[in-house]
Amino acid sequence: MHYINVLKNSILFYGIEPKDVNEMLSCLSSYIKEYKKDEIILSESEYVDKIGIIISGCARSIKNDVSGKTTIITLLNEGSYVGVLLAASKNRESPVSVQASDNTIVLYIPIDNVFRRCEKNCVRHEILTRNLFDGLSQKAMVLHDRNDCLIKSTLRDKIMTYLIRLSKEQNSAEFVLPLDRNGLSEYLNADRSALSRELSKMQKEGLINFTKNHFRLN
Repeated sequence: MHYINVLKNSILFYGIEPKDVNEMLSCLSSYIKEYKKDEIILSESEYVDKIGIIISGCARSIKNDVSGKTTIITLLNEGSYVGVLLAASKNRESPVSVQASDNTIVLYIPIDNVFRRCEKNCVRHEILTRNLFDGLSQKAMVLHDRNDCLIKSTLRDKIMTYLIRLSKEQNSAEFVLPLDRNGLSEYLNADRSALSRELSKMQKEGLINFTKNHFRLN
């Protein structure tokens, strides 16, 4: 199954044999839920008691201010966690909403079932619990990368910080942005027109080249 391939490559199931994943999912009382594009997966102020893993599609965590302006906090793809920090911390309201960017399928695992001691004392469950803490650390680093963009004092610095990170992630000076211009402006918390002007200036100055979402760092 496709979702087994996604899960076996996820942090949570790292080191667990693919043939064992299905059995563990049953033991953990996991379940799957489907969402249509633009549907809300997790609402702001919602309490979370389960780990979500995207097994198909993609999503984004967003924050809306009092004026209705949307800011993208993180981008979520296949294998990404949904609400893992909230589930682990318990009794905390979600500060963001998570919205499906495409038709998306999420696998849910009740957090208590992950922390509960396995009746069979199986090694697989111990690995799962250890992997959860690794996943929490990775999630924290994703938020750190996001904050690294926001703390820059100029729009150009925000853009360059983000582009350099994408270049490193894709291991190439040429890469594709996962966001359109509106999404990029929301992610960088910048005015869309100002963003377009700055990108054009950077291209004229020879810092970057781009055609639509295909970019090259010079």
